[in-house]
Amino acid sequence: MEDKQAKIKKQTVDDGKIEDGESKEKTPPSIVKKDHPNAKWYVVHTYSGHENKVAHTLKQRVESEHLEDRILDILVPTQDKIEIKSGKKVSIKEKIFPGYILVKMILDDISWLAVRTTQGVTSFVGMGNKPTPISESEVESIIKFAQTEAPLYKQVFQPDDTVKIIDGPFADFIGKIDSVDEEKGKVRVLVSIFGRETPVELDFLQIKKI
Repeated sequence: MEDKQAKIKKQTVDDGKIEDGESKEKTPPSIVKKDHPNAKWYVVHTYSGHENKVAHTLKQRVESEHLEDRILDILVPTQDKIEIKSGKKVSIKEKIFPGYILVKMILDDISWLAVRTTQGVTSFVGMGNKPTPISESEVESIIKFAQTEAPLYKQVFQPDDTVKIIDGPFADFIGKIDSVDEEKGKVRVLVSIFGRETPVELDFLQIKKI
C-alpha cells in the first residue's frame, strides 16, 4: 500500500547539498509529485547566506517531529554561474533568491510554528501576518530558470565601468566598457589609441576594475 505520508525531499540544483558555499555539481531539481492536494508553496524569509542551513535544519525538524504529512518539500533555488576569481574562471552555484527558501506545506498552526521557529527563519512572505501561497506554475518557472543549460557569468562588469586591460596586446591600457556579453564572458572596451576611441573585444579575464 502506498505510503500516504510524502517523504520530504530537499531540492536544490546542487543535488541536495546542504552546506552553504559553492558546489560544482549540477543536478537539476524536480517537484515532488506525491503530495497532498491541500499543500501549497510558501516563500520563507531567512538570514541571507543561511538558506541551505535553514533548509537542512527544517528538514531535520520535520523528520524528528514526524511532520512529513504537513511539510512536504523544501526548495533552495540556485543557478550555475561562472565567476572570475584570482584570474581564473570558477563554476559556482548562485542562489536565485538570496535570503529566501520555498516550502511546500499544508498550512496549519503546527506546520506554521515548525517553520517559523526554525533557527534562521525571520518570517513568511505574505499579506499582513498571513502567509500567502504562490502557484505551482510559479515554482515550475523558477525551477526551469534554475535549469538553464549554459551557465552565465556572474555579473561583475557593467557598461561605463572604467577598467584596466591586464592581458593581450593592449595590456596596461585604460578604457571604458561599452557593452557586456554575459553568455560569452566578453566585453567591448573603448580605449584611446592615437587620440581616437577604438572598440576592443576582450575576455573577462583580460580586464580588471579600477
